[in-house]
Amino acid sequence: MLLICTASDGHNRQLAQVLHSTAKDLGIEAKFLDLTTIDLPLYTPATEKNVGQPAALAPVESLFADARGLAVCSPEYNGSIPPVFTNTIAWLSRKSSDFRRLFNGKPVMLTTYSGGHGQKVLMAIRVQLSHLGCNVIGRDIAINKDKPLNPDSARSVLTTMQHLIEQRRPT
Repeated sequence: MLLICTASDGHNRQLAQVLHSTAKDLGIEAKFLDLTTIDLPLYTPATEKNVGQPAALAPVESLFADARGLAVCSPEYNGSIPPVFTNTIAWLSRKSSDFRRLFNGKPVMLTTYSGGHGQKVLMAIRVQLSHLGCNVIGRDIAINKDKPLNPDSARSVLTTMQHLIEQRRPT
């Protein structure tokens, strides 16, 4: 299963929905996750100590565990990653039963709808997810108001993801 995550309730959510629909049209099993709808407290060591594992984390962990590949649709926030994405990754890496199985070796495609070129957020997420053991594919999708999504590019990248997912042994 390809888990398509969005870290925005705006244009990147729309991009994620288009990718989800395109994946389904290609026969790729895919699920959609809007991280902006998850009620996770801001991760801090003090919050971790006081809250433990937030109840909202369990279904997110389950989706990440079931996913054989990830697609991340994220805007660029001040040249970097949106807080909702970083916060989710922080909670998953700290409070899941085995965060390595959530990320290690999983293929990941990165996409962005950003006001500028979006390359900084793509690079920042690439570094973060590579650090966690993901196999972030080299081809990404960066669109904006002046450069709309090319449907052929979306199908091509999703097909690459499908091949990588099929090659990956279940964890």
